[in-house]
Amino acid sequence: MKSLRALSDWPVDHVAAAVVTDGGVVDTFGDTDRVYELASVTKLLVAQAVLVAVEEGAVELDTPAGPPGATVAHLLAHASGLAFDSREAAAGVAEQRIYSSAGFEVLAELVEAEAGIAFPEYLREAVCDPLGMTSTELAGPAGHGARSNVADLAAFAADQLAPRLLSPELAAAASTVQFPGLDGFVPGYGKHRPNDWGLGFEIRGAKTPHWTASGHSSRTYGHFGQAGTFLWVDPDRRAAAVVLTDRPFGAWAKPLWSDFNQTILDDPDL
Repeated sequence: MKSLRALSDWPVDHVAAAVVTDGGVVDTFGDTDRVYELASVTKLLVAQAVLVAVEEGAVELDTPAGPPGATVAHLLAHASGLAFDSREAAAGVAEQRIYSSAGFEVLAELVEAEAGIAFPEYLREAVCDPLGMTSTELAGPAGHGARSNVADLAAFAADQLAPRLLSPELAAAASTVQFPGLDGFVPGYGKHRPNDWGLGFEIRGAKTPHWTASGHSSRTYGHFGQAGTFLWVDPDRRAAAVVLTDRPFGAWAKPLWSDFNQTILDDPDL
């Protein structure tokens, strides 16, 4: 794909990428085996492990978790009211979409307690091993502490397009707006009304500005990380992409990411 060649001009020391469709990996760029810090892209992997725990019956979406009145689903959808980086409630349950890394730490601790296995190991057994993600590990907090490479995340993206880890019903719920109508901030991109989110996945909806492309369907979902990383899945276009860099997210990434993602959508080889 000609579109991926544009990555050679990005103002980063290292970058790798892959584009995935129903037919598999369409193209790659850079060293797809190089391991990068994922930052908040970690949440996609952690959310998937929590959903596997739901499938296995270790927890339920309506299991109480977090502040009083909140559940696993509220935490996954950033609707629990927990603050960004603490266990303190900054709002009532399902009142606002408050992006909370602390909420994912609560989820990891819950699954660890209910499954009787350390959460990093649970993530490996539930998500990484079945998908052949041999270079992925959770080495820090559940909200932002994973490392991985493009090869592994391409496998994860492929599973989003054709789910094997989750039932069709739960996979669909994960990428469907949960607790609709909540306003909130997307870090780095300001407040959105509404700020749509699924079960761990940010959903594009009608957000602007945004890190995905203007040509993406409203059902596009994924996550970006402050480490200069992102992964998106467009279920209408039947395509996904992952880009990992080693430069922290900042002004350089806006509107570069959005424009780049549009070139992928416009690429005749997609």
